[in-house]
Parts: sequence; structure tokens; C-alpha cells
Amino acid sequence: MKLHLHLLSDSTGETLENIAKAALAQFDDVEVLRHFWPMVRSETHLERILAEIAQNPGLVIFTLVNPEIRRQLETRCRAIGLPAVAPLDPVNHALSNLLGQEMKARPGRQHMLDAAYFARVDAIQFTIAHDDGVNWENWEEAEIVLAGVSRTSKTPTSIYLANRGYKVANIPIVPQSPPPDLLYRLKNPMVVGLTTSPERLIQVRRNRLLALNQQDETSYVEQDAVQKEVAYARRMFADNGWPVIDVTRRSIEETAAAIITLCNERATAARQP
Repeated sequence: MKLHLHLLSDSTGETLENIAKAALAQFDDVEVLRHFWPMVRSETHLERILAEIAQNPGLVIFTLVNPEIRRQLETRCRAIGLPAVAPLDPVNHALSNLLGQEMKARPGRQHMLDAAYFARVDAIQFTIAHDDGVNWENWEEAEIVLAGVSRTSKTPTSIYLANRGYKVANIPIVPQSPPPDLLYRLKNPMVVGLTTSPERLIQVRRNRLLALNQQDETSYVEQDAVQKEVAYARRMFADNGWPVIDVTRRSIEETAAAIITLCNERATAARQP
């Protein structure tokens, strides 16, 4: 089945894209043709978009706060028989009722350059500068330190967490090259061990070597060596009492969500009298 999906936003459209992605993940065998329209803030701009929607009818999803532009879009969609959905409306109405406030009709307000924005930028810069064991002398400044053998998704998970505002460092666990002693003496960061099944690890590493056009008959992918490597890392995690997350069947997002849960639990425990 083919679906034309029209996404209209008066800001960057990032929220709208995430909502659409989450919803579409629940359906199979759908060929989605996305029509993405960010920064829709004038009726003239909307008119050009409506002509495109009429030529490619489908589902319209929008986050528009200007009442005149919203009304024009909804009226035209009804006229041509197309569904137009504003996914944030129920949340906004619920918040308005609970808080006793009228919603501020200001597009893109969540992207204002506030303190949280600059904190996130700082977290990203820190994380990039402390990837793969680099600058380990500064680990105490991190909020999270990820440890794991090669190809356990440490770097992409770190970057994802950084985009959520966490300062993250990561280090590969290599039996032949023990980590700095500082790793065992950290007080501020939460150290999290990432592990995976040896079979899955070998598969990922073989694919990596193929992509680099390198020989795949090395201890890097040899069954016995990989099993010992994974066992060494797991023993290190257990000896130090670090929480461990098995990434074998987890996406980057799921791994990051589990780490954030651990951080929240740690923060809650720290606040207990």
C-alpha cells in the first residue's frame, strides 16, 4: 500500500517527524511518501502546500499554533475529504486544564536558546572529546562512563545520550590493555558496562572488517578469543559492582533509555535521607 504523508510544522518539524515515525512503526507493508513542510508561518506559504496536498492526497499531520493558518488547513482538508490530525492538541488541552493557563501560541518555543539548550551543546562537545578512552583524565567530569569490548555500540549510545543532555565518556575493554586505574576510583559518573553475546559480536565484527576490506581471520573474530574477551569484561563489571546492559537485542534508543532509567534511580537514591 502506498501512503502520501504530509507533515506540516511551524517550527523545525522534529517533534512531528518523531511522532510520525513512532506511529508508522506499528504498520507493515506500507510504502510511505513523505512530504515534509517545516516553518509554515504564513497563509501564502500554506496555499502553496495545499496545492501539493491536493495533487497527492493522503494523511495530513500538523503542529501549527497560529489559529488562522490552522483553520485554513483544516477547512481545505475537509473540503477535499482528507484527514488532518494535530497530535499535540490533547496534550496541550490537558496541560491547559491542569495548569489553569491558556496555551501560548508561539511556534518553535521549545527550540529557544535557553540554558537547557546550551547544556546539551556542552554535553555533545564533551562526549565527542571523550570517545574511545580519549582524555580519560577528565572522566570525573562525566555523568556517565560506558565500558565494553569493541563493537558494543558504545560510541553511538554515547552520542544519543549526549543529545539528551548527558556528558558521556566511553572506553573499550581490551584484556591486553587494561583501562586506567582512574576508572575504578570514579565517584561522580555512573559507570555502565555494555555487553553482548559472543555470537552477535562476531557477526558485527565480521561485517565491520568486510566494510573495511580487511582480513577476517584474526583473533578479533575468533570464537574462543571473543568468548574470553566478553567473559573478561563481564568479570570486570561484576567485580566493581557496575550495572550491566546486554545490547544483543537492543536498539541504540533502547540501550540509552535503560541507562537513563539507571541514572534516574541513582539520583532518586541519592536524595533519600
